[in-house]
Amino acid sequence: MSTFHAVVWMDHNEAHVLMFDREHVEAQRIKSRSHHKHQGKAGDAAAFFSEVAMALKGTHEVLLAGPGLARNEFRDWCTAHQTSTAKMIVDSIATDHPTDNQLVALAKQYFKKFDAMSSDPALQ
Repeated sequence: MSTFHAVVWMDHNEAHVLMFDREHVEAQRIKSRSHHKHQGKAGDAAAFFSEVAMALKGTHEVLLAGPGLARNEFRDWCTAHQTSTAKMIVDSIATDHPTDNQLVALAKQYFKKFDAMSSDPALQ
């Protein structure tokens, strides 16, 4: 599915990639191969982050969400290894464990404000 917006909720164990438009949502769950919370091998983290980045192909703006540091580590990894994905990331916000429906609603609200601000010439 090629959509303009996506939201990724992630921790060190899994990522929920939700790509959406006004009428459709496509959800994908990606599990980390690491069995040690917060202490996975560098190769496991890179493979996990690579899978998440691949799932975002075709998206233009991505909001990262999650309870811990994984979302920021993913953004840093993208900056170093997947610059095209890094350019799509518009923000990283802390969230607990919302349902996929709650996460899409949060992202739609976020992007509504973000898109309105980015189209306002006085704010550019």
